Amino acid sequence: MRKQDSYKSILGILLLIYIGGVVMLNMVSTDKVFSEAENRRLEQAPTLSTSQVMDGRFTTNYEKYVSDQFPLRDFWVGVKSKSEKALGKKENNGVYLARDGYLMEKFEKPEEKHLKSKVDEINSNFSNMPNVDAFFILVPNSVKVLEDKLPPYAPAADELIYINKVKESLDDNINFVDIYDTLYANKDEYIYYKTDHHWTTKGAYLAYEKLMENMGIEPHGEDYFHIKKVTDSFYGSLYSKSGFRNIDPDSIELYIPKKEEVSKVEFVEEGKVSDSIYDMENLDKKDKYTVFLGGNHPLIKINTNINNGKKLLIIKDSYANSFIPFLTGHFSEIYVVDPRYYDKDLKILVDDNKIDNLLIMYNVKTFLND
Repeated sequence: MRKQDSYKSILGILLLIYIGGVVMLNMVSTDKVFSEAENRRLEQAPTLSTSQVMDGRFTTNYEKYVSDQFPLRDFWVGVKSKSEKALGKKENNGVYLARDGYLMEKFEKPEEKHLKSKVDEINSNFSNMPNVDAFFILVPNSVKVLEDKLPPYAPAADELIYINKVKESLDDNINFVDIYDTLYANKDEYIYYKTDHHWTTKGAYLAYEKLMENMGIEPHGEDYFHIKKVTDSFYGSLYSKSGFRNIDPDSIELYIPKKEEVSKVEFVEEGKVSDSIYDMENLDKKDKYTVFLGGNHPLIKINTNINNGKKLLIIKDSYANSFIPFLTGHFSEIYVVDPRYYDKDLKILVDDNKIDNLLIMYNVKTFLND
């Protein structure tokens, strides 16, 4: 046998061993539901049906499932990104390596029909709540507010275009709170984490001031709080997702009122009760952002010492977790719903608890692309 043939045979055998190993790992490993590294739910095996096969959804969802559940996925992401960074690449796995140590998640242009369906869902869900004052905040991500830090010629759709489209499509009974200008005016401050996809507590505070202005409520100044740095070793979801290394960690600050506001925090579906909206033990975990409310939950009820009879329902993603603590000084009861995990009728929740204020809060990427 010639040397060239031997070489090809060895490569073929190694390839078969690799493929066999991947298949075996897939067989013995169980699917993960949530990725702590990326702070998101992972794609699960799609249900095979004629309709999904015919319209192509099954193939698309199955590709996402295989990608999310690939054996040793985090390891291979790290190997890929280190190799590409050594070659001067500024983007990996949908994350840009930007100036000043920032990692920014790429924003993809959403399909118009997908955007319309999201807005139609909001309009239809809350049109039958005429006695509720409704507000909507769509938070721009760092890739828009800090776009001057992006690598040259980095392709990213313009989030502001779609923020304005959502604003124009909402029913008149939903008050859109535009916070882009506020965040942009403060872009030189530390308002987004460098290694995580969330805004910082300072960014959330700026949005809180804007919401209070729209609600006709006097916001608390920063001197109302003890501003406490609780960690300076936070590596967030974009650090893990991108695989980029040799980046300085983030710090997390808590704005703690100088007088006690929260009397009870009830995690309704889990049957747990706490006297704090902060889970300080989570500062010892990988995802330190879960210090806020302990992460995401189906339904949380917060009772405060503010006896003004005002009640607020918040429909949200995780961006709201660091925002909610600013609201405990203005409402007697706050109900927090994450629709990804809560599947009950919101109108029943509003009616049964006589809720008179509603806030819908999402970041642009989650709202339009998730």
